[in-house]
Amino acid sequence: MTTAPLSQGLTLERMCRLSGVSRAGYYRQFAASAPRAEETDVRDAIQRLALAHRHYGYRRITALLRREGFAVNHKRVLRLMREDNLLCLRKQPFVPATTDSRHDWRVVANLARGMVPTGLDQLWVADITYIRLKEEFAYLAVVLDAFSRRVVGWALQTHLQASLATAALTMAIAARWPAPGSLIHHSDRGIQYACGDYAALLQAHDIQPSMSRIGNPYDNAKAESFMKTLKQEEVDGRTYRDADHARQMIGSFIEEVYNGRRLHSALAYQSPAEFEANLHPAEMTMTTASRSLATAPWEARSLAACSAQSDQPGPAMQPPIATCP
Repeated sequence: MTTAPLSQGLTLERMCRLSGVSRAGYYRQFAASAPRAEETDVRDAIQRLALAHRHYGYRRITALLRREGFAVNHKRVLRLMREDNLLCLRKQPFVPATTDSRHDWRVVANLARGMVPTGLDQLWVADITYIRLKEEFAYLAVVLDAFSRRVVGWALQTHLQASLATAALTMAIAARWPAPGSLIHHSDRGIQYACGDYAALLQAHDIQPSMSRIGNPYDNAKAESFMKTLKQEEVDGRTYRDADHARQMIGSFIEEVYNGRRLHSALAYQSPAEFEANLHPAEMTMTTASRSLATAPWEARSLAACSAQSDQPGPAMQPPIATCP
């Protein structure tokens, strides 16, 4: 029995009378069959979504189901996924070192600690990770917008030279063109980010550098979170022939999947591209002056930190581009 006649003015009572069945009999039949049909539909949708997004857990599957019109909560989805053995893939534990902080380049103050960005291009975070190839390792450098979680720049090479990090930063600047003096760039203390070439590129575009505290990955948590997602949802379970193959596959994942389609719990289960597209026009057209005001407290903190560093005794360091007046 369909619901179409109801839209034409027939009530359920009249349809039952015309069909020669009682209303109680109709409801008994509905109660016996409808829940099973709905359960089958939900299981079918979960199977389909879990296969299409093999690294999604039950919370993101729940968000996708709700987008398709299913009225489900995460507890039910978790139960059904456990019953159907739909487990997402996990990463392998081996992690080679990608950060060398034992250098004589100047380490700048941490401006991002406690900062909560309120718009795009106020805070960028950068990091480097390894990618296992068939016969060697490659290294991926990324730059993310901390507000939208979008990857705005990336580069992949088979070396850890400074040109790897500068290539990712150059892509980010070309894609966003941040207003001078409005942006903080945060990274770890690795030599790729502290060297003169990288500092000169930041200075040329009036971007304020910021670096994490020693041995504290929480200062760069957003970049670390992206690297975890990349390993779990793209790198693990794949074999890349060479750097070109890895660059093609990882580039596709970043641009099409992560930026374009992957749901982020911190963005109310939207993708970075969707989140940026849904921003209020006033946020998209934030003036340079307002963004400079937003970063003013962190500039003051930088001056204080640099002053404190200059008062502390220590070994002479090679003087790269100055970052504090």
